[in-house]
Amino acid sequence: MPILARPGQPDLHYHIDDYTDPWKKAPTLILQHGFGRSAELWYRWVPYLSRHFRIVRPDIRGLGASGRDFDLDSGMTVDNFVGDLVAIINEVDDRPVHYCGESLGGMIGVALSVAHPEKLRTLSLIAAPLRISQATQKTFACGRASWQAAIQEMGTKAWAHEINGSLRFSAEADPGMQNWYADMMGKTDRDSLVALSRLAARADIEDLLPKITTPTLGIYPTAGSITGPDEQVFQDKVAHIKYVGLPSKYHAIQFLMARACAEEVLHFASQHDGFSTHE
Repeated sequence: MPILARPGQPDLHYHIDDYTDPWKKAPTLILQHGFGRSAELWYRWVPYLSRHFRIVRPDIRGLGASGRDFDLDSGMTVDNFVGDLVAIINEVDDRPVHYCGESLGGMIGVALSVAHPEKLRTLSLIAAPLRISQATQKTFACGRASWQAAIQEMGTKAWAHEINGSLRFSAEADPGMQNWYADMMGKTDRDSLVALSRLAARADIEDLLPKITTPTLGIYPTAGSITGPDEQVFQDKVAHIKYVGLPSKYHAIQFLMARACAEEVLHFASQHDGFSTHE
């Protein structure tokens, strides 16, 4: 589990999963998690992708095993997230990479693709919203004064449990899975998550969409409670986007429908590179 150390910047932790042929220089695929999660989220994807791509799974600064030694009020910015990703890309490959981000990780990927199109081969967005709507933020508040107050008062694990049951999973979902997911999010530092929620509450990427020149794949739940109103905007404003709708009303398709999502990304990225994934 490598750590990228940088003077004056938080250390960045990432996983590498590489089962490609050792005599080939396989392309790199970045898998970037979303709000409150960590690189652990992607374990279901690794078997489908790592035979053909060198998989790099970073932890966002302040989350997972990445450093928290920065000012949370000023350091949680989209520009910093983009800079962190550029630093990781430069560290792991000397060529452009494929990028796949889920939810907030997709929003960051849009910003990265606009600021540094030369760094990306393809851009895949999994249930990435344009913004976090006021209705969603009210749900995230869990009856408290605000989203931030809910995380502060409940702690990250209890907050994740409550949100998982309302937006991410059905009430009948495997309790063990729900507990694992909440435990993963519960490892996130509370103050880091509160600071990130302040950024997420005001983030809006709609104006960036027409500026995307990277080949783009969008995978969305067809009746998504968080992203439903946004999907047509992506299709209208991102040139030549390939859109895939998966039959779900739950946001966590990256986890609930891991194989379907991973195989779409595998096919899209390999087509762009001009190689077959059949053996």
